[in-house]
Amino acid sequence: MLQWIGYLVWLLILVVSFPREFWPKFRAEKDYQHLVLATIVILFLLWSLRAGIAEGLQVHFLALTVLVLTHGWQIAGLIGSVVTILLVAVGVVEWSGAGLYALTGVMLPAIFSYGVFLFSYRCMARHMFIYIFVAAFFNGALTMVAHLLLTSGWMYFDYGYSWDYIVDNYLVLLPLLLFPEALINGMAVTLLVVYKPEWVRTFADRDYIYPTNKKDK
Repeated sequence: MLQWIGYLVWLLILVVSFPREFWPKFRAEKDYQHLVLATIVILFLLWSLRAGIAEGLQVHFLALTVLVLTHGWQIAGLIGSVVTILLVAVGVVEWSGAGLYALTGVMLPAIFSYGVFLFSYRCMARHMFIYIFVAAFFNGALTMVAHLLLTSGWMYFDYGYSWDYIVDNYLVLLPLLLFPEALINGMAVTLLVVYKPEWVRTFADRDYIYPTNKKDK
């Protein structure tokens, strides 16, 4: 039952949030096509590299924060959903759990990550270092925490693992994942805003570089 609810909620969010501007831009701009397709390939390879000791209790790096900052959470959710379908196709993810996997591993963490970005944008000084260290670096770590907690809830209610077992065999890995996840997102965003700022949808020179522009009061 929970698995079907996962499918329903995932598809509902995907349909409701589907960005209307995506297809026209994707069809018209070859550079954008290359960016999206390269992102899908990179995430597919990254999410395929996973480790764990029990069914469902597996970890992998997300890089969701850089995806959200680059594309916005709606397109990030769409790209992540495509990657999920590819993982199902090659047998990395079971089709029965694909809905909950996409929900706890893509959609909800992407929304959470965008919320952290909005908090930094609206409540903190608009400075490039704030963008890199808060909106990207710390955001990446917090998004990993959200992802693991959501997945733990899924494993608890659907797989029947005890909470103590989940903590001892899954959440215990959290401290080992936080810094590498934060570093992946922080370094990727830094490189993008320096060399390809036009690829980063949430970044604008007028907000984060020019000193005359301060945060809205």
